Amino acid sequence: MLKFDEKVEFQNNRHDILTAGELLIDMISSDYDGNFESNTYHKFFGGSPSNIAMNVKKLGIHSLVASAVGEDGLGDFLIKQLQIANIDTCCVQQVGYSTSMVVVTKSKGTPIPIFYRHADYHLAYTSHLEEALLNSKIIHFSCWPISVEPVRGTIERIIEKAKENNLLVGFDPNYHPMIWQRGEDGVEYVKSIISKVDIVKPSEDDAERLFGKDTPEKQLEKFLKLGAKLVILTLGKDGAIVSNGTETVKLDTLATEVVDTTGAGDAFWSGFYTALVKGYTIREALNFGFAVSAYKLRFTGAVVNLPKLEVIKEMYGL
Repeated sequence: MLKFDEKVEFQNNRHDILTAGELLIDMISSDYDGNFESNTYHKFFGGSPSNIAMNVKKLGIHSLVASAVGEDGLGDFLIKQLQIANIDTCCVQQVGYSTSMVVVTKSKGTPIPIFYRHADYHLAYTSHLEEALLNSKIIHFSCWPISVEPVRGTIERIIEKAKENNLLVGFDPNYHPMIWQRGEDGVEYVKSIISKVDIVKPSEDDAERLFGKDTPEKQLEKFLKLGAKLVILTLGKDGAIVSNGTETVKLDTLATEVVDTTGAGDAFWSGFYTALVKGYTIREALNFGFAVSAYKLRFTGAVVNLPKLEVIKEMYGL
């Protein structure tokens, strides 16, 4: 059981976290716009797992990205951003398909995305990827890669190998029907994955897409019944409720200024994972998650220039 007041014991592997899944371009409008009427968009480094890898590196731990991008200028741009951040790109595969992209409106609420996918779902499971996996402490992925083959098979093998080797597995159940193939029951597939991981962090929107409308407490219970070991249900301005199946705690947000919500969930994961690796308890790590998310919310884009975790600790009085 993952107990709130205990630290997670990690193996002494050289990579702190391996994030697997999408590495893509976020095209974000310059104006707050719910109807895509803005004429100006700017490109940003994107992809939830890759955002987390970038964030945790800035916060002070080692990360590795497993993903696929195109053999094109946008793919080169994404790889260069990782290299600038001193993140090893050995598990980023360049394939003969165009780099994937998400077009999104700048938002103070839940961003509205339009998806353009190709290269990202061609990530292959290789001996090189397996070696990186076995030398990591935490494995993280989202719904994006499990929504389509062949990358779904790659993620399934990653999960299997991670559990065989007692690695901590985190899953962002950010189900969105638009990224699944027509006629496929993505909801049931996502539910089947939850028992195979250790930590899930759904938002209220994620929970509603998977289970329909309900109270946060009942949504939390549904994830636990599916076999999740630790559920972090984020509630926007109302903070989060978290349960390990035995104890449930309520946490308040630390955000005081919201400029752009893009990547706020990734920032939470980043603070949480970094704190766990640095030896904080789960309860303490949850507060670090909120602190890093609050810092990110003050800026536009999914990845911002985060300070070290120790600076965040001082800023938010943790």
